[in-house]
Amino acid sequence: MAPYESDDDRTTPGEVDEPRTGRRRAARYVVPVTVIGMAAATIGLVPAIAASGDPDLPEITAAQLIEKIAKSDVEQLSGTVKITTDLGLPNLGGLESGLTSGAMGQGGDDGSSADPSAKLTELASGTHTLRIAADGPDRQKVSILEDAAEYSLIHNGEDVWGYDSASNEVYHGTVDASGKDREQRPPATPKDFAEEALKAVDDTTSVTVDGTAQVAGRDAYKLVVKPKQAGSTVGAISIAVDHETGMPLKFTLTPSSGGAAVVDVGFNKVSFDRPAASTFDFTPPKGAEVTEDGELDRGREHSGHSRTPERAPKSGEDLAKGLDGLKMLGEGWNTVATFDTGAGGGLPTGDVGGDLGGFVGSLGDPVKGEFGTGTVFSTRLVNALVTEDGTVYVGAVTKDALVKAADAGK
Repeated sequence: MAPYESDDDRTTPGEVDEPRTGRRRAARYVVPVTVIGMAAATIGLVPAIAASGDPDLPEITAAQLIEKIAKSDVEQLSGTVKITTDLGLPNLGGLESGLTSGAMGQGGDDGSSADPSAKLTELASGTHTLRIAADGPDRQKVSILEDAAEYSLIHNGEDVWGYDSASNEVYHGTVDASGKDREQRPPATPKDFAEEALKAVDDTTSVTVDGTAQVAGRDAYKLVVKPKQAGSTVGAISIAVDHETGMPLKFTLTPSSGGAAVVDVGFNKVSFDRPAASTFDFTPPKGAEVTEDGELDRGREHSGHSRTPERAPKSGEDLAKGLDGLKMLGEGWNTVATFDTGAGGGLPTGDVGGDLGGFVGSLGDPVKGEFGTGTVFSTRLVNALVTEDGTVYVGAVTKDALVKAADAGK
């Protein structure tokens, strides 16, 4: 059924303020307070009505559903998650395989195939099935199920274990007892993706309830988030929210260009019972090669790599702090980040770039504007413009929006 959104001014002050009661709890679960206190013009206040064949659930508004997500206190669960990512990246064939193998340290002495910082990057493309379990903030397990092998990442107390059954290699590290490392883990469940998406909700966003659905055998509401601005590569984000617990069960991001989802993450099976304690136990199998966290660090220093394996990829805010001169242009969904690479001349060309320059250039589209000339490298979600003077503009916006941002930045 079509989403309902109210543009009238019948909302009373009490109705607008009601969701704010969940703010303190919302902060705990990452959902920002601005989401809970959004104005009626941003949130659809007309309750969802179930279509024929969908679960018949009590009426709920978008504001109430967002508050339900914020108040969700699920800490014990287990199940399987299917994750599909289709960014539309070019097929690099053997080059791509070589880069992946090198990043994982296969065939070399500077890494381990069980290193989670490399293994989890596989989730950035294709379709994968994950088996997950959690028992509070100190016990989680994620297993990537493959055809004839399995990779497991286990967090139990201060210990982190990674095990690659294909190579019989084990990684062992520890996490900070303060929990800082846990805050930087990569998203792996619909809830993780939903929380990140809801951070973007402001007055440039439309949020509505679009009926109900069943996910993994559970009744759920469908929350739809859409940019109001033109120029975003994001078409819509759909979040299926469990009726009883408020836990997001499915997250789907479709691009404005149409076609298949860019990211689709959802439970196939889920249980909110506490997993058995033995789920999080791990002992290296007999004959397995065990690599300690410090050994990987020394190997990377020796080979010139400097990634810290025990930490998940940093957040966008942390990455921004590490880029000198980073600036943000625009607002809302059309925000574009720009920084100077310090490499004047842009992409390598001519005698200096050789075949590499031609190959890299062939992956992008030449553009020009008031900023000068440059090359746009596109995916189905994130696009980047590299100008002739080495300035980079990147965002979840269209090619035309990047060029406008570059012109405005001059």
